Amino acid sequence: MARKRVLTGITTTGTPHIGNYVGAIRPAIDASRRDDVQSFYFLADYHALIKCSDPKRLRQSTLEVAATWLALGLDTERCVFYRQSDVPEIPELTWILMCLCAKGLMNRAHAYKAAVAENEQTGSRDPDKGITMGLFSYPVLMAADILMFKTEKVPVGSDQIQHIEMARDIASRFNHFYGRHFVLPDAVVDEKTRVLPGLDGRKMSKSYNNTIPLFVPEKKLRKLIMKIKTTAQAADEPKDPDTCALFGIFQAVAEDDEIAAMRKRYAAGIGWGEMKQTLFEYLNQRLAAPRQRYMELLESPEYIHQVLRDGAQKARSYAAPFLDEIRRAVGIRGGQ
Repeated sequence: MARKRVLTGITTTGTPHIGNYVGAIRPAIDASRRDDVQSFYFLADYHALIKCSDPKRLRQSTLEVAATWLALGLDTERCVFYRQSDVPEIPELTWILMCLCAKGLMNRAHAYKAAVAENEQTGSRDPDKGITMGLFSYPVLMAADILMFKTEKVPVGSDQIQHIEMARDIASRFNHFYGRHFVLPDAVVDEKTRVLPGLDGRKMSKSYNNTIPLFVPEKKLRKLIMKIKTTAQAADEPKDPDTCALFGIFQAVAEDDEIAAMRKRYAAGIGWGEMKQTLFEYLNQRLAAPRQRYMELLESPEYIHQVLRDGAQKARSYAAPFLDEIRRAVGIRGGQ
């Protein structure tokens, strides 16, 4: 049975939080166990350079992200799990693609347009003030990440669909000039994936500083949950679970029967203090074992590095011969 190639990139710019787990990590780990899928997961440390200029933080984040995936049960024997910067074929392919990519295509990238608009709103004479070539050409590197492994499906949020479309455009242009070499990838947007509310009720995001880090110590986890914003309703008053951040988090991690039971408790008038304590206990129970494994991994980072080195070797077994094919296609004789 032919397996579909699926690729997911994980930016190494911070500590993973519960929203990352619900929206990306858990679905990806589940998918990696399927026999009809060949999964590629990479730590996007080159992408992280666009936002992070702190070397120590970047290195630490890479370890934390890798440790998170391993602690939560990623089976690296069943997938290809690697660090982007350990695969030198990717930046080389990026340059080849940049030599074909139209500047006008990059001008239309959402992130670049947003940065220009912000400069214009602040009255800057230079619309490109502070915009690096990394930010501007980010979609080309992302295209190389995807196209290198002949990826067929790329799970993304709706805000990333444009990047997949750009990868298709770049691949099509290359295929037109040099013959069919690249597979055109498709974006996969799971409409059922929940947007998790944060401490203040808005979307949980590092940008809003409202996250619950996945593996904070038990006392810190309880303290954060107790800070979640609620209404001023009385303890015995019936409450709407669908407008409640506490329920939103619970619903994202609980089983269907547990969710149904909790809805009844909301209808009966659960107190906010009781709900916060219930949510804390529920999360803490399920995170205790992976939290312990996570801490063990960070205390022995050499194991993480070895896993990533092994993953890079597997990734390069695909990338190196394919890049030789691309070199020959454009007239650069590779693999001689």
